[in-house]
Amino acid sequence: MIPLVRPLSASVAGIDPVRVRSRGRRRIAATFAGALAVAGALAWALAGQRDEFATALGSAPVWVLALAAALQVLALVSRSEAWFASVKAAGGTVSRRRLHRAAGTGNLASVVNVQLGAAARIAVLRRTAPADSPRVPALIAAEVPILTVEATLAAAASFTLVGPLGLPWWLPLIFLATAAALIAGLGRLSLCRRRECWRGLAVLRSLHGRNRVVSLVLVAVFAQILRNWLMLHAVGVDASVLDATAVLIAMVVIGQLPVGPSVGAAAVVVILGANGVALTAAAGVLLTVTGTAGALCFAAWAALDGLRSTVPQLSVPPAPAVPTAVASPLLVRS
Repeated sequence: MIPLVRPLSASVAGIDPVRVRSRGRRRIAATFAGALAVAGALAWALAGQRDEFATALGSAPVWVLALAAALQVLALVSRSEAWFASVKAAGGTVSRRRLHRAAGTGNLASVVNVQLGAAARIAVLRRTAPADSPRVPALIAAEVPILTVEATLAAAASFTLVGPLGLPWWLPLIFLATAAALIAGLGRLSLCRRRECWRGLAVLRSLHGRNRVVSLVLVAVFAQILRNWLMLHAVGVDASVLDATAVLIAMVVIGQLPVGPSVGAAAVVVILGANGVALTAAAGVLLTVTGTAGALCFAAWAALDGLRSTVPQLSVPPAPAVPTAVASPLLVRS
């Protein structure tokens, strides 16, 4: 895991905390180095086009940037709700608000590294709700159904990469077959109750649970595609919805590498660099900015909601009881 998991979650998972911190430091150092390398490559590619790049950055209207940040918040909340469904199916009794607070706080780490974000969400949830959340192995497995749906959608839309990257036409078919085999295998594993980690796949046992996760992930994915399309058009790139989808797939794939916040610019330049490096790099930078702004908004809500829940509420003393008059027997007889 990573240093955010600290001794609490590390001890629960049976992992040496010293090794956890050492591995986390190496991962952060690799991400920092990768981000610098990508930023340097983009700076070299933009040599002589800095004015066009600056003009493209300033051409995006403020309301479009705000809408893009709001779409990122929608994507994060929808994905967190899918995680809530998966955690509840795994036996967790944590409340929806507390889980969303953990997700909002941990999502900030995703700006640096995707794996870092997943580990941070799990660590925060285990720290804030140790008795109401499943153990770490089950929480890790609870991410798998969401990742599988995302991978399946990416495989279904991988044909959008054939043109920009010059891939063979049959490669998306292999991706789809792999995704189908993965879904079938996870369906069988979800029926296994012998090991703690397989409890995280319990949401796949019911049709309602599967449909709920798929629907929520679809909302998150479509929100991100729309955000990509908005940012591309805001800087003047004539891109279609399929182009925005290809950019999202590239962002997910490149995001697995230690490149940090440079993933947005790198993905857009790789997919649509033929339309102009300056414009596509500017769109990628704006994607990173609006994505970070959305994550900060979600994290700010999580922090404020957490503070509100810890502030002791003033208890209002009960009103003194008013004595009721007892009717006199003489009055009753009269």
